[in-house]
Amino acid sequence: MTARPLPARPRSLVIGGRAAGAMLLAMVLASCSLLSGGDRNEETATAKADPSIVASAPEGLEQFYSQEVVWEPCEKEFQCAKVTVPMDYEDSDGETIQIAALRAPSTGKKTGSLLVNPGGPGASGYDFVKDAAGTHFSQSVRDAYDVVGFDPRGVKRSAPVTCMTDAERDAARAKVYVYETDAGLSAVRADNKAIAEQCVEQTGEVLAHIDTQSAAKDLDILRAVVNDTKLNYLGYSYGTFLGSTYASLFPDNVGRMVLDGALDPSISNEELTSGQARAFEKAIRAYVGSCQQQDGCPLSGDVDSGVQQIRDLIGAVQQTPRTAKDGRVVNATMFVSGLITPLYNDQSWPALTQALEAAMTGDVSLMLRLADLGADRSSNGTYTSNSTFAFNAINCLDYPMEADPAAMRVEQQRLMQESPTLGYFFAYGGTSCADWPYKNVRTPAPVEYTGESPIVVIGTTGDPATPVEWATSLRKQLGNATLMTWEGEGHTAYGRSNSCIEDPVDRYLVSGEIPADNTVC
Repeated sequence: MTARPLPARPRSLVIGGRAAGAMLLAMVLASCSLLSGGDRNEETATAKADPSIVASAPEGLEQFYSQEVVWEPCEKEFQCAKVTVPMDYEDSDGETIQIAALRAPSTGKKTGSLLVNPGGPGASGYDFVKDAAGTHFSQSVRDAYDVVGFDPRGVKRSAPVTCMTDAERDAARAKVYVYETDAGLSAVRADNKAIAEQCVEQTGEVLAHIDTQSAAKDLDILRAVVNDTKLNYLGYSYGTFLGSTYASLFPDNVGRMVLDGALDPSISNEELTSGQARAFEKAIRAYVGSCQQQDGCPLSGDVDSGVQQIRDLIGAVQQTPRTAKDGRVVNATMFVSGLITPLYNDQSWPALTQALEAAMTGDVSLMLRLADLGADRSSNGTYTSNSTFAFNAINCLDYPMEADPAAMRVEQQRLMQESPTLGYFFAYGGTSCADWPYKNVRTPAPVEYTGESPIVVIGTTGDPATPVEWATSLRKQLGNATLMTWEGEGHTAYGRSNSCIEDPVDRYLVSGEIPADNTVC
């Protein structure tokens, strides 16, 4: 019997070093704490739209671009607002939803707003700015901008996708399926269909309208209501896909845009999964090599031997699930979720070493804790976000997915060749959307950008979730863009790399100075 494979989730920043929860993970593992951003919490303010910005609104959307937004004190040192947008842009006079936003006010002479998306899809920009504004951004950026985080439609506070109780989520994560049999595939299809029906019932009609193109249109309304004629934007991982989608829809409205941990919009879901499988295998080897240079590493011999020991451990859990100290049963999927979570940030590698050492002696509690952190599950059993549900719901609209059993089994074999350690757990992602009630509204294609403002694209050579070659591809598709590459490990670069990346990006954001193309650090 084999454990249930992971959903096609590793593209997400939700379990990486950029999402608010994952940044908290990295800090917790380092025994540090995040500092709140924002130096002042001003009185409640009503932002009235600039007439020239309203005049440039797309036809039929003037009421949304001209709305008065109330920014109220919140979260101790920040300001929060709800921004009204159409639920369905094809019916702008119909139902509306609200996008939750939080801003850390400028600490100096403000030149505009910097909107931030930490990834996912499903990560909360609201939480990201709340948790990291004070530590993640340089003083020059904080002086120049109101840093604004928002929850995209479908995420946490913004018409969230809602599907299951916390107890039901625990039960779903603990299930085991035999994918090698038709009965096993039928079982997972039936369970996923039941979950989808719960999502429809509990979320409502908005579930059909949380695609990335709609979110990009929301982003332009956000730009307008913060009274910026151009969008200044920082997007990580999936946030680069949201950013490049925006650039294709509103090329003349692009200001200073940084896309870090680039997603290639031209590739299929299956190509995306294949690229990640190879990149995660590469990341495991990098981790093992680093571990073996440290005292106390439990992985003996050379890198090949160390990787094989991890495979053997996964296989043992796959054959006989283990019980953690809290009494929960840990199957192979949960174990692998814990394994890959620290791979998003090499500063978290010591925590992986501790978890592996304990697991090799029979205690999987630390690995379960890492898996829980990746799933946004608190130690008290509550889940702090809806990221898993939002991730799946958005991707089902953004990507056509292969769900034919024969094709998925062929894909499984290919993935296991590309990634002998993890490939199996990347397979069968098509089952997540096979019975989703809404069909995809997008077909992958190269992005087209005709704007005059150069865009900065960043890739990381050891990135496990967004392979560095995707940054090269996105830079070529955008045309008017510059590429920076960090020779490092982990997911994304800006905010966790070095001055060779940080300083040019800061100068670009603050003064518009364009970094040299093909910079390698």
